[in-house]
Amino acid sequence: MPIVRVEMWPGRTHAQKQELARVITEAVVNIAQTTPEATIVVFQDVAKESWAQGGVLASDASK
Repeated sequence: MPIVRVEMWPGRTHAQKQELARVITEAVVNIAQTTPEATIVVFQDVAKESWAQGGVLASDASK
């Protein structure tokens, strides 16, 4: 049972997550030779205050 975790900043719409889930599932089914029912996609919104890149919090990067 493949589990795909997608972490991203908040702000994606329900429709965007639906489309992401659909295309991710389709890719996993085709490449990993599994079924849609066995494929799990987990979305986790991560606040910019909890995300750093290059040693700088994303919440501080635009300041």
